[in-house]
Amino acid sequence: MNLKFRQLFTASLYEPKKLAAFRLLPIGKVIQYLFIFVFLYTVIAFLQFLIGDHTLFQSTPEVANIGNAIGFLLYPVAFILQLVIITSYLFIRISIFGIIGVLLLRLLSRRGEFRFMWRTAAISATLPILLTMVFEFMPGMQNYSLWISSLVHLLYVWRAAVYYPKKPR
Repeated sequence: MNLKFRQLFTASLYEPKKLAAFRLLPIGKVIQYLFIFVFLYTVIAFLQFLIGDHTLFQSTPEVANIGNAIGFLLYPVAFILQLVIITSYLFIRISIFGIIGVLLLRLLSRRGEFRFMWRTAAISATLPILLTMVFEFMPGMQNYSLWISSLVHLLYVWRAAVYYPKKPR
């Protein structure tokens, strides 16, 4: 399966049958695909930090002093921390939905292991990740962002699980 990232992206949004087939992708390809979103999400979060850091540092005098003492080093450290946090968040989220996917496979009497469902959950996280990024710019939706994106992710995992092979009788 030599798929380009553009093909993975469009298939992850529109084709649940291919989402189930993506369980056979090499793990390296899946992780490369995920890191495109990790980097995009990190850049957006870092830009929000750059735009809003003046309000962060003016919140208390102690924080303002620390910001002045650290100086320019604050920005690379903030970028690296955001990268680590977002990477951890996405991988934990995908693992949770992989576990939910395995439970769905059992409920639907389908064959599949966690490693396959993890890959499916990773590729099916495309729209939920994009929704989460969009909700970051909508202050009224930030409280519901996790719930909406989780529901969408669950729907995509369920749609893909339906196309997994049935268990032999």
